[in-house]
Amino acid sequence: MRRALLAITGLAASTTALVVFKGSPATNQVAQNLPTAQPVNPTPQDVDPVDVAPTPSVAPNASTSPKPTKSTSRPSGTRTTTKAAPRTTTKPPQSTTRRITGTGVQNEYGYVQVQIVVSGTRIVEAVALSLPSGGESDIHSGDVRRAYDGTGGEVVTKQSANLNTVSKATETSNSYKQSLRSAIEQAF
Repeated sequence: MRRALLAITGLAASTTALVVFKGSPATNQVAQNLPTAQPVNPTPQDVDPVDVAPTPSVAPNASTSPKPTKSTSRPSGTRTTTKAAPRTTTKPPQSTTRRITGTGVQNEYGYVQVQIVVSGTRIVEAVALSLPSGGESDIHSGDVRRAYDGTGGEVVTKQSANLNTVSKATETSNSYKQSLRSAIEQAF
């Protein structure tokens, strides 16, 4: 990255110097008074190379000409254009997908906790992290999971906690909705 930055800075400086020296009326005098080697100062990392304009050095006795513009007309009718280097960013793009876990709810059959996945402003998935288990609770929890969970469940379809209650699993359904509401409140 530093090599590329130095190469771009050096190219910009040499192109600017070439335009200034070739375009000035006293080209021969300026070229004769220039030192043979000039050090290149690297651009600090916190300064954008596009914002740094290289300035050529001119000998004290040389005549000065006005600063060239980005586009300078040459006597032969050709145009030279200096373009700025493209801006690059080292920061990775921020992900808009978030996982939000609702508060856990205890009912007479067990503990219920729901997690949602939000992309932008939409719920894209819902998952029951914990549902009651043991005996008939396994059957009813499976019914609740099939109705509400996943990317095609009722939570994603309705985009809210206003869900239909699963038959024979009223307590688990209500606890699921309560945990889901808390996750939605945190997300939005």
